[in-house]
Amino acid sequence: MPVIKDPTLLQQRTDSLFFAAQRSKMLGDFRTAITQYSDYLRLNRQNPTVYYELARLFMEVNNPQYALGFARRAAALDSSNRWYLLALADAMGMNNQFDSAAVVYDRLSKRYPESEDYLFNKGMLLSKAGKTQEALDVFDQLEEKSGVVEELVYQKQRLLLKQNKVDSAAAEIRKLVAQNPQEVRYYQLLAEVYDANDRVAEATAIHKDILARDPNNARSMIALANYAKQKGDSATYWGYLTQAFSNPDYSIDEKVAFVYPYLQMMQMDSTKLNEGLLLTRLVIQAHPAEAKAFALRADMFSQADMLDSALADYNKAISLDSTRFSVWYQLMWIYSRKEDAASLLKASSLVTQRFPEEFMGFYFKGVASFLLQQYPGAIISLNHAIGLGSGDKRFMGDVYSLLGDSYHAVGRHPQSDSSYEKALTVRPDDAVVLNNYSYYLSMRSERLDRAAEMSRRSLELQPESATYMDTYAWILFRMGKYEEAREWIEKALKDPDAQKDPNVLEHYGDILFNLKDVAKALEYWQRAKEQGASSIGLAKKIAEKRYIDL
Repeated sequence: MPVIKDPTLLQQRTDSLFFAAQRSKMLGDFRTAITQYSDYLRLNRQNPTVYYELARLFMEVNNPQYALGFARRAAALDSSNRWYLLALADAMGMNNQFDSAAVVYDRLSKRYPESEDYLFNKGMLLSKAGKTQEALDVFDQLEEKSGVVEELVYQKQRLLLKQNKVDSAAAEIRKLVAQNPQEVRYYQLLAEVYDANDRVAEATAIHKDILARDPNNARSMIALANYAKQKGDSATYWGYLTQAFSNPDYSIDEKVAFVYPYLQMMQMDSTKLNEGLLLTRLVIQAHPAEAKAFALRADMFSQADMLDSALADYNKAISLDSTRFSVWYQLMWIYSRKEDAASLLKASSLVTQRFPEEFMGFYFKGVASFLLQQYPGAIISLNHAIGLGSGDKRFMGDVYSLLGDSYHAVGRHPQSDSSYEKALTVRPDDAVVLNNYSYYLSMRSERLDRAAEMSRRSLELQPESATYMDTYAWILFRMGKYEEAREWIEKALKDPDAQKDPNVLEHYGDILFNLKDVAKALEYWQRAKEQGASSIGLAKKIAEKRYIDL
């Protein structure tokens, strides 16, 4: 910036920069305003207002160190200006210099004794600095001026509890009770002080006093229920709990927060299911038009594998509020678990319309379409899911795997192979993908070395799987390694289920024929037919008594 020596031009230039900075600040363009104020200071370093403005702007852009530097300069140039001192105190606070900020507020409170806020802020900063007793002394001084004020009492009791002065903290709250004996909230606060410090007898007495004043006070019922539970008094516990949960004025959100831990407890203690279901029934009775009441019970049914009951409640929740994706997700998950493809397709189709940015809607729609053998639809939905993306590798692996199956089903083998490769990139040890991909390659007699490698890996992961043994045997067969193929297929046939699997039986027949055991090959081809195999190829093998590679 060129040096301006003419005083008039200098004044015009500084004024121009100042007003430009003010405009930028009002427009919310803080960084431009900072640049313009900084340019101003190159011309005039003696204007405290500009240092003050820069301090405030650096607070806005979260640069506390710069803010403090400019605030100090503003206050040094004009220590009588309260706004500069306030900015200095705020900047010190942002830099965790609470002691120093308290000193500034002390100066302000002495200079402006009519402003109680300055004294209160001094106390708060001393509290943040860990100077508990000094903060208490300031709040006592303020109370002498202002009288008993709720916020002041709250801060004092908090500090007294830090000093383990429970009775003194309680005495502070009793001031509020004495001042307004009809305000139940103060009794609750007093009970919480005793409860947090294991003074159950005093807390119990106060909660009973609250119920005498407010017989429907659910929070006191819950507290008394918990005390009864601690003493093993089950009847009293359930009496208070039932009464509280039956009260429609008791917040459903608080009820849900109370019941939700039962979902975790059920995993360790099955007896908690009945307790949880009783509470959710009471929630539904008290709030029959609340979707979250039915969703809560559905979560509990789902956790207990009571899927039909869970479905009924999830559907009810959706009928009351169809905007919550989490409920739709649970609904789709259960349809998937039940392999109810038609219902899953219907639900997921609605979800993809209402929540077009949700990955899981398209994933489940792809699953449903695949199960219904609607492979083109599955391919469209799964590719859409991939486009949306998911942070969960498990689901991305599932999508690519299912997409590979779908492409295979319609004979699009390059796309199928590519999808399987992507699935294995995400989950290299997915035994199902390794098995399926290797088997489909062997069916086409393509890349048999790669197929054998993947099949062996699937067997390392699941060495007892007869299905994977059959796949490996078939790959060896396609490679012309008939003796090795026979060893593996016979291992597979030790499994009782494999002995009834028409594909395994037919494969064994194929291997036997190529080992010149024609009679036994015919026997196993016939057994495959008896177990339900009905391919044209198998019929020709039996009719012509020879292996036919179709």
